[in-house]
Amino acid sequence: MLNRSFSARMLLVAMSLAGLASVGAQAQTAPATAAAPAPATAVTGEAFIKSITTEVFASVKGDKAIQSGDLSKLNALVDAKIMPNVNFVRMTASAVGPGWRQATPDQRKRLQAEFKTLLVHTYSGAAAQIKDQVIEYKPSRNRPEDSEVVVRTLVKGQGDPIQLDYRLEKTATGWKIYDVNVMGAWLVQTYQSSFAQEVNATGIDGLINKLVERNKQLAAKKAN
Repeated sequence: MLNRSFSARMLLVAMSLAGLASVGAQAQTAPATAAAPAPATAVTGEAFIKSITTEVFASVKGDKAIQSGDLSKLNALVDAKIMPNVNFVRMTASAVGPGWRQATPDQRKRLQAEFKTLLVHTYSGAAAQIKDQVIEYKPSRNRPEDSEVVVRTLVKGQGDPIQLDYRLEKTATGWKIYDVNVMGAWLVQTYQSSFAQEVNATGIDGLINKLVERNKQLAAKKAN
């Protein structure tokens, strides 16, 4: 069974996977007399992640419904605060593996939707555990010219510190998360093997049906 600190970390994973929208890096429009904000790509990967974690933690702590595991509220948070800042297409494609190339546009859309639902269902209970954790950022090994970086952090609270790292890519509109590492295990890799086995055995539709079935089971468990 996951301990509380690990569960709290995994909520951030689910949120990161799903993608964070207009975090602090996307500042409010400045007055006409103010200096223009720095381009999105001028923000470092570390600053991007700091903005995300600060806003997500504040949103969860300020919403009792999310803390109690309300999936509709959690989904709304994911859509509003996360998805715009995650390359979920790349994340899903990497998790599905070679089978992604075989998928039709409609199948890809369904895979993304079911994968997101799986993550939200799996980690929704962790929301209640986000309380007084502190994020420590490890020294950066990234260079200003890097288009892909890893931001390494430790989440400290009750129990042992939890390693939580992010893989980011630099795009024309700013940084995007495309993978998350919890305690040495990259999220995408944790799904690659089982997804590949399902695709090899039953095809893309078989994987989609498996995800739909799993999500129904998790929803029913939540309802009970």
